[in-house]
Amino acid sequence: MRPLLVTIALFCAFAFSGAHATTTIDDKALADDKDGANWAAYGRTYSEQRFSPLDQINENNVDKLGVAWVMDLPNDRSLNGTPLVVDGVMYFPGSYNVVYAVEAATGKLLWKYDPKVIDTAGDRLRIMWDSSRGLAYWKGKVFDATVDGRLIAIDAATGKELWNTMTVDPRKALFVTGAPKVFKGRVIIGNGGTEWGPARGYVTAYDAETGKQAWRFWVVPGNPADGFENKAMEMAAKTWNGEWWKHGGGGSVWNGITYDPEFNQVLIGTGNGSPWNQKIRSPGGGDNLFLCSIVALDADTGEYKWHYQTTPGETWDYNSSMDIVLADMKFGGQTIKALLHAPKNGFFYIINRANGELLSAEKFGKVTWAERVDLKTGRPVEAKGARYEDGEELVWPSAVGVHSWHAMSYSPDTQLVYIPSLEMPGLFNDKAIALKTWKSPDFAFDPAIDTLRGDAPANAGKGMLRAWNPATQKLVWEQPLPGIWNAGTLATHGNLVFQGRTDGRFVAYRATDGKILWNAELGHGISAPPVTFTVDGKQYVSLLVGWGGTGASMVGSIAAQHGWAYKQQVRRVFTFALDGKVAIPKQNPPFYPKPIAAPDFKVDEKLAEEGSWLFKESCSMCHGGGAVSGGYAPDLRASPMPLDAKAFKEIVVNGQRRSLGMPNFKQLDDHKLETLRHYIRRQATVPQILDANAAPAAGTGHGVDGTAMCALSMSAHIATSTLDFNIVEAGTRLQFILVQGKGLILRGEAFKR
Repeated sequence: MRPLLVTIALFCAFAFSGAHATTTIDDKALADDKDGANWAAYGRTYSEQRFSPLDQINENNVDKLGVAWVMDLPNDRSLNGTPLVVDGVMYFPGSYNVVYAVEAATGKLLWKYDPKVIDTAGDRLRIMWDSSRGLAYWKGKVFDATVDGRLIAIDAATGKELWNTMTVDPRKALFVTGAPKVFKGRVIIGNGGTEWGPARGYVTAYDAETGKQAWRFWVVPGNPADGFENKAMEMAAKTWNGEWWKHGGGGSVWNGITYDPEFNQVLIGTGNGSPWNQKIRSPGGGDNLFLCSIVALDADTGEYKWHYQTTPGETWDYNSSMDIVLADMKFGGQTIKALLHAPKNGFFYIINRANGELLSAEKFGKVTWAERVDLKTGRPVEAKGARYEDGEELVWPSAVGVHSWHAMSYSPDTQLVYIPSLEMPGLFNDKAIALKTWKSPDFAFDPAIDTLRGDAPANAGKGMLRAWNPATQKLVWEQPLPGIWNAGTLATHGNLVFQGRTDGRFVAYRATDGKILWNAELGHGISAPPVTFTVDGKQYVSLLVGWGGTGASMVGSIAAQHGWAYKQQVRRVFTFALDGKVAIPKQNPPFYPKPIAAPDFKVDEKLAEEGSWLFKESCSMCHGGGAVSGGYAPDLRASPMPLDAKAFKEIVVNGQRRSLGMPNFKQLDDHKLETLRHYIRRQATVPQILDANAAPAAGTGHGVDGTAMCALSMSAHIATSTLDFNIVEAGTRLQFILVQGKGLILRGEAFKR
């Protein structure tokens, strides 16, 4: 009997360990909106609705929600990803695409896979973050798209690598931060990098079993002299001017990919131009297909079916890489197979996904670049001067958009869409750009407009969660949010909407009216969206907690206001349940780095101004606009390293801290290093606005030596973009704040008396 008893014991251990899935995750499972036990895809199912039919946790008992388990991730930084849960096992990406598999009910680590991204990145480490928005799962395999451009298949039971393929040219400034998607035995992924080199966007589908390429679709046309890959590229080329191919064109598909099984099509949301500024990219104008578009591709062949362009001839970074949500909704007295889309440009679109017909488009936030969308032509009616034809224009929204990549959710119960929204203006200025001689950057940030050389104060913009009725195109309710960089949402059949916030609060709202029913202080900024699932019939809600993404790294004080400074707080995974009794672990409080006072370091204004451009190109994506860190990397104004030329060179050029993710810039000579040092020290003397509630009063600025003070009063008129300044007292240098309503924009320019 002993062998039989051993066999039974092993069977029981296998059955209850949760380490091996029994559900086959395939097209049928991923199309099933009724089964809420698993969260097996980025948007839960092919619809990308991020709606769960579970209601064990609901509006009547959500106030009893407590922590079931917590897992510390001390080696991680930016946590933007959506966890996947299949048969009681949770899979999620950490920093640099390390994949974790844990028991979803307990948090016990089952395995960890490390793709060694820093070791393989090469020069791409200079242009990439450490974050990922998610994984994919298909028939016992987990798919990890690494930031250095690889697509890797991992055995879901063991964590063993099964195959590995490079999806980008490793010699180019391309990276991957998006989640791969699976359909019909294939895995599809795009990439980013439009601002760091001459990028030509594309998506590629690979065989899920072998990693072999199945098909590729290029978003914009290449050099006509080389011929076109297909008729779609030939058609698109007629909408471009000049020698766009020298700049790549753009259109990178870094997010926003949806498989639509009802029409056997893949819907891709395409990116902005390369560079942003159309005066350079396509100097004769034109729509520049297929930038900023929804493009439908045949799922089997990748061939073009139809498109709708949200921002023709874009010149503001208003990409359409946001969610593409599928829903059956009543419109015009009939049920429509609809596509719901809320891209950066501030219009909410309803499109008939059978043929790409635009049904409705209305503003869901503050928008001044266009008056409306003409439904007859499908084109926006642009505001006069919005394209900064005279070299400068203040428009709403900024390049961050009214809605970024943070996922929105749609509830079939309420028929509302829940959108993490923000409002912030952008000053588009190319007066200092050599338009006729500009060349694409080489592993450096340069969108061909003057940006990120100054700080963005805490009250430059505001965030809000909006419940939007797509049928009426009306706002139903709104809740204010802290800062601008708030996480994606989850809607459930329990009449709930869950969302993490930049201030570290995890909140449950009543889906019908937005009333806050429950919240928990988790002690660190949240950038990732939550998921919900069941294990043994019990419902859980989970999310990753770790401040990260563009809005945490590049925008200066508007990110730094929250106090999530570099390596000050521990990143974690939290899982909640109705009877959760685990105490929320203590966390380090918000921390605000204080710039070092260095009176012996005399700033050379000419070197500092030169360094401002170099810092923007090579440093701002991690260390923040205006050298004000939002927490992704150390705040260099508070670091002693820039004060020591030798130590600074060891880190920046010789790669002393490369293993920690700090790239080495071998191309920088001693003169360029010196300009960076002077710029950083100059910025250390510029006062910040870290309080988002600060009154929008006239700004003050320090002189070069950190002692001379100046004040100014000003007025700004958006319609004409006229700026009037009254300088009361001026030193050798002035940084000023542009006031418009409740928002502030910081510009940094040099003035001489």
